[in-house]
Amino acid sequence: MRIGVIGTGRIGTIHANTLSRHREVGSLILTDANAARAQELAHRLGETAAPGVEEIFRWGVDAVVITTATSAHAELIGRAARSGLPVFCEKPIALDLPGSMTAIAEVEAAGTVLQMGFQRRFDAGYTGAREAVRSGRLGRLHTVRALTSDQAPPDAAWLPLSGGLYRDTLIHDFDVLRWVTGREVTDVYAAGSDAGPRMFREAGDVDTAAALLTLDDGTLATLTATRMNGAGYDVRMELAGERDQIVVGLDDRTPIASTEPTGPPAADKPWTGFLERFGPAYEAELNAFVEVVRGERANPCDGREALQALRIAEACELSRRGRRPVHLAEIAGGSPPAVA
Repeated sequence: MRIGVIGTGRIGTIHANTLSRHREVGSLILTDANAARAQELAHRLGETAAPGVEEIFRWGVDAVVITTATSAHAELIGRAARSGLPVFCEKPIALDLPGSMTAIAEVEAAGTVLQMGFQRRFDAGYTGAREAVRSGRLGRLHTVRALTSDQAPPDAAWLPLSGGLYRDTLIHDFDVLRWVTGREVTDVYAAGSDAGPRMFREAGDVDTAAALLTLDDGTLATLTATRMNGAGYDVRMELAGERDQIVVGLDDRTPIASTEPTGPPAADKPWTGFLERFGPAYEAELNAFVEVVRGERANPCDGREALQALRIAEACELSRRGRRPVHLAEIAGGSPPAVA
C-alpha cells in the first residue's frame, strides 16, 4: 500500500512516522508547502518527497492523509474523492458548514471513504466510558462534565485561522460526547471570556469558554475549555448516573492538586500537551484507517459524524455572540446519522 501524506507539520510528522513503520504500508509520498520540511522528513524516514500536491495524485497512491492547514482540507478532500481515493483528514473538514457539506457531498457522490481525525474515539479512557454507559453500568445517565484545558496558548498568528475555541478545541468534546453517550445534542447555551491576553480580543476569539448542552434524553452536559491552564494539559470527562459515576482522564499525570488533608498529591510530571496525552490514540486511528482502506473494518468516524460536531460548535458560537439559547435545529446540516 502506498499512501500520500499532505502536510508534514507536527501532526503530519507523527502520522508519517506511524504509517512508515506499519507492516501493511509499503511506502509513503510526503509533500508540504514547506518543501524542505517534507524533504527532511522523507530522508529521515526513508520515504519519498514530492514537490507538491499535483505529484501526489499523478505519481499514484492508494490513499491520502491530509494534515495541512484547515483552509486546504475541503479542496483536498474533494480532489481525492474525484480521484477515487480514500482519505484520512485531521479535523475539521472546513471551518464553515457550507464548505464541510460540499466536501461530504463530493465523497458521497464518488462513493469513496473519508475518515476524520477525532482521536479521542481511540483513547482507552473514552472507550471505557462508552462501554460503561452502553452496558448500563451507570444506570440512567443524568450529568456529564467535560473539559479541555491547554497549558499555554497557541501563537497569536494562529488564532484568526483556528475558527475559535469552540471549533478548534471543544469540537473534540462535542464529538466524543455524542460517541460516548450515543445521544444527540438538542440545545446549547454558551458563554466565553476574553479577559486574558489581548491577542484573543484582537482575533475575535475567547481564551476561556463554557457551554451547557441538553441531550435528546434530557441528560445535561457542561463543557469548558481554556487556553491558559498553567498547571498543565488537562482533558477529562465525568459521567454520573443513578447507579455509578466514572471519570476519564484522571491519573497520576492529571495537572490538579487537592486541598484536602488526605487528598492525592499533585502530579510530579503533568501532561504538557495533546500530542503527549493522546499519543497511543493517534497511532490507533491511523492503524484503523489502514484497516478501512484494506476493507477490514467499517469507517469509525466519517464526514457526517464530524459535521455534527461542527454544528454543535456553530450553535455554541451563535449562542455566545447572541447571549441566548440556541436549538440545534437552527443550524444547517441537520438530520444527523444514527450514532453507532
